[in-house]
Amino acid sequence: MIRIVIETILRLRSLLLVPFAFCLFVTCTWPHPVLAQPASPSTMESAQSAAQRLEQLFTAPALEASWFADRFLTQIPLAQIDQIVRGITNSLGAYQRVEAADGQFRLIFERGQVPTRISLNRQGQIIGLLFEAPQLSAIAPEEILAEFEALPGEKHLLVLRDGEPLLSLNPEQPLAVGSAFKLQVLQALQAQIAAGVHQWDEIMPLQAELKSLPSGFLQTWPAGSPLTLQTLAALMMSQSDNTATDHVIALVGRESIEALSPRNQPFLNTREFFTLKAPENEPLLQRYRQDTVSERRALLATLANLNLPSVDIFNNGPVALDVEWFMSATELCDAIAAVADLPLMSINPGLADAKDWQRVAFKGGSEPGVENLTTYLEAADGQHYCVTATWNNPDGIDEIQFSTLYRGILSLIQAEP
Repeated sequence: MIRIVIETILRLRSLLLVPFAFCLFVTCTWPHPVLAQPASPSTMESAQSAAQRLEQLFTAPALEASWFADRFLTQIPLAQIDQIVRGITNSLGAYQRVEAADGQFRLIFERGQVPTRISLNRQGQIIGLLFEAPQLSAIAPEEILAEFEALPGEKHLLVLRDGEPLLSLNPEQPLAVGSAFKLQVLQALQAQIAAGVHQWDEIMPLQAELKSLPSGFLQTWPAGSPLTLQTLAALMMSQSDNTATDHVIALVGRESIEALSPRNQPFLNTREFFTLKAPENEPLLQRYRQDTVSERRALLATLANLNLPSVDIFNNGPVALDVEWFMSATELCDAIAAVADLPLMSINPGLADAKDWQRVAFKGGSEPGVENLTTYLEAADGQHYCVTATWNNPDGIDEIQFSTLYRGILSLIQAEP
């Protein structure tokens, strides 16, 4: 039975991986969305009406609710669809045309294209819509670098080939990286397994006091469920499962991760991260900000007795961006290189197309106001690349613009002679 979920690029994504496509299907699976009915023009009124509806989205002065089925709009409000449409045009420039291709469509813009699927009901209303990751047209490296530099807020970027920089922007500047910190958690686990302290097939029961908020799903499983360290690590990296992460942190010990990341002391787990950001815990947050490292450790010990906050804490945008995990671009490339050989790192390839590379390892991270993408690539000729980019902005992140620029870099290095 297909597990049905609802996704939108603008949903709350506390520490969630950046999506690989911008899915607006009312019913879709993730990360490979499908319609209940195939999204082929042959199952719609006609390919022409579908193309016309797509063109309307990008040429009309304003979106109209009548273009969408009621069920669709109950899941994804019109304002959110409008934000996505405007985000695409902001990234790719003026709309030019729509082309049919292999049962779906390509939206052509001034600076690139977006593979798209659409499904209409018998009344010609949209019931399924998928904008896949935007694809930049050929763009020079210096243009991409200039566009990254022009992003508001703070950012860093580093592209390495066999350890040598191809593109670099503020590579030593530490920025908040969201779930990309889990690379260092995996490093600590890998080191302890190599030292014989733990084993990949070792069982760790799920503990109620280590359950966290999504992303991930282990927080819904019953306490006591037996999980191998391999499973916990795989879920931590491929699904960015926060509950799996907190179990690994508890196992390896905060201090072992701090040895890899001395800047982040005390090294937060995700439950502590959410608890400190909760509005009802504002006095604790203020104390934490003013405390010494040792005082912070004592404060964190008391947070386990508090209830987890609601995911609604991020509904109004960025919250306490100083409570985060901070890493430089150089540190991110070092961290992913240290664990890239682990098979579990290739479960989720991120924005790279795995078929184009000998090996892909990926980890990203985000919260409102924070975005990171870090990818390790091995080409068929044996060359190794790291591509990492981070953007911090208290006024919010344009995820479409960010991921489009990142994909542009991946296309550039793939096209290298």
